[in-house]
Amino acid sequence: MKKFFRFEELGTNYRTEFIAGLTTFLSMAYILFVNPATLALVGIEELPPGVTRIDQGAVFTATALAAAVGTLIMGLLAKYPIALAPGMGLNAFFAYTVVLGYGIPWETALAGVLASGLIFIVLTLTGLREKIINAIPANLKMAVGAGIGLFIAFIGFQNSGIVVGNPDTMVALGDLTNPNTLLAVFGIVATVILLASNIKGGVFYGMILTAIAGMIVGLIAPPTSMGDVVGPVPSLAPTFGQAFSHFGDIFTIQMLVVILTFLFVDFFDTAGTLVAVATKAGLMKENKLPRAGKALFSDSAATVVGATLGTSTTTSYVESTTGVSAGGRTGFTAVVTAAFFLLALLFSPLLSIVTSAVTAPALIIVGVLMCTTLRQIEWDRFEIAVPAFLTIVTMPLTYSIATGIAIGFVFYPITMLVKGKGKEINPIMYLLFVIFILYFIFLS
Repeated sequence: MKKFFRFEELGTNYRTEFIAGLTTFLSMAYILFVNPATLALVGIEELPPGVTRIDQGAVFTATALAAAVGTLIMGLLAKYPIALAPGMGLNAFFAYTVVLGYGIPWETALAGVLASGLIFIVLTLTGLREKIINAIPANLKMAVGAGIGLFIAFIGFQNSGIVVGNPDTMVALGDLTNPNTLLAVFGIVATVILLASNIKGGVFYGMILTAIAGMIVGLIAPPTSMGDVVGPVPSLAPTFGQAFSHFGDIFTIQMLVVILTFLFVDFFDTAGTLVAVATKAGLMKENKLPRAGKALFSDSAATVVGATLGTSTTTSYVESTTGVSAGGRTGFTAVVTAAFFLLALLFSPLLSIVTSAVTAPALIIVGVLMCTTLRQIEWDRFEIAVPAFLTIVTMPLTYSIATGIAIGFVFYPITMLVKGKGKEINPIMYLLFVIFILYFIFLS
């Protein structure tokens, strides 16, 4: 085992790798409860006609298994200390844009995730993935990340009741005397304090503190027996294989844009995370990532597995840097993290105490962290600032990640051509321009 993971070469040992794996798990364990609540549209009372709600228990199991399998593949195949799980942002796009916004059944949405994963595998194996990544301007990549952050935070503010609808001003400040809203505010403050104090796993611990506070004040029913904490693993029957059963429903212009969005966001989430974690771990060689193909394959395979089980796109988590900070250097760190995700399957009864007030702070804080990419955008270049700004601001304002991406990608060629910089535009961007124009025509 030591030889397989090159412990001596990388200066690590079992104890260090175990602690690193546990640290990574605690830093991203919040996804076990946030993802099922997001995909099941907890807090949304009315769904579009013909659209049903995905089973929350099945999504919990799918989330844990997808994370465990994806992380295990990463650890054993690519041998990196990187963990995977259903991605924040992509789950919001799945739930709030595709299902709630477009009225597309969740079964068809899962088929779209499956298609994006299969395409991702093909692009990775053929080497086309790098060419497509390089075709997208870095400024737009940063804008997409920040826009998704604002969108996630907006959902958190909405679910907590801090921001509510208003017939005159569209949105307004909610009733801050509402007990559940106050509980969410407490959660935000607690999570901010934990993260500002450099507490690893601060988002997860913030959820725990919020849930405990909710029990103390009587807003959340506390567990009364071990059966309320540990229980049978929820069945995957409601979601397993639905992506394959509805694969024939994805061949529409609308689903094409959905699949492109799944693919696009996962592209850059994965690339950014792999580079960030590998750099922090000192694993980069001459500014290149060794075994990059295996790492990318692990990510795409995890998406296919997750879609088959019943969850949105599974991707590499930047929270893996917490494990690296604790000394993790090899794939054994990922193996340990995967084991904890499997163990977490026994704690599904805790879903009942993870209310919208508990998950909202996590959404808001993750949104804050995603907006750090704003500083990398060249705001002093007008031809860049316009598409970047429109990408960022229209995601929360239109309640759609896909629309934000589409608007930004339509304006980018226009502003660049007017500035006389058409030669800097990759031909792939012109193809995306046409696709997104057709997208708007179709929507109208």
